[in-house]
Amino acid sequence: MSAAHYDSYTEARAHLKDLLDAAERGRVATIRRDSATAALVDVDRMRHFLASIIPSRAEVVSEAGGWSVFIPGLPVAVDGSSFDEAIMEMVDALREYAEDWQERLLDAPNHRDNWGLVQLISFSDDQQLRDWLVGAAR
Repeated sequence: MSAAHYDSYTEARAHLKDLLDAAERGRVATIRRDSATAALVDVDRMRHFLASIIPSRAEVVSEAGGWSVFIPGLPVAVDGSSFDEAIMEMVDALREYAEDWQERLLDAPNHRDNWGLVQLISFSDDQQLRDWLVGAAR
């Protein structure tokens, strides 16, 4: 099987299994609708790729018997009494940010370029996000 490309929604619907099979195998799978083309991508492959190209840039600071975590350029900062608690609080804060981005921030000039980060957050479970934040192996 080579790339799976369909020039209409109707054609793609009739070949949905072929599209899904192609995406699962890592092959190109696209659907054209009017002047736009959408790609169908396996989530695990996409998450792995995004995690490899998007650095977390999380900064962790020990202060006053607790820990603070923030990511420069994002409106998220958290505190926790332990390192692990602060990191898990940041996981929650990132999930809230991704939800806000989906609902209202995606077109805001200072947030629209965070598309890849939002996808990474959405495709990751809590442990994967934790590992990404602290720079653990993917």
